[in-house]
Amino acid sequence: MAGPSCKLAIKAIPNAPRNAVIGWLGDALKVKVHAPALEGRANDELRAFIADTLGLPRRAVIVAMGDKSRQKILHIDGFTLDDVRRRLDLT
Repeated sequence: MAGPSCKLAIKAIPNAPRNAVIGWLGDALKVKVHAPALEGRANDELRAFIADTLGLPRRAVIVAMGDKSRQKILHIDGFTLDDVRRRLDLT
């Protein structure tokens, strides 16, 4: 039986000075990533940053939609959306 999982809407800002969770824009989480939006580097860094922030293995965070867009949907294994909000202290 599968554990908890959720979909998380992201507004990604590539080429930022550092990785940072900015806050909620409606239902989407605004996240700055240091990597440029070239050859999937920003997506890779976003996945790693969110996984590290939540204390999950990197494989638990997948870009489900919006590969080449700033508007993304991440699929996160291991937490419900409420768990994610609590972990990020942004409830």
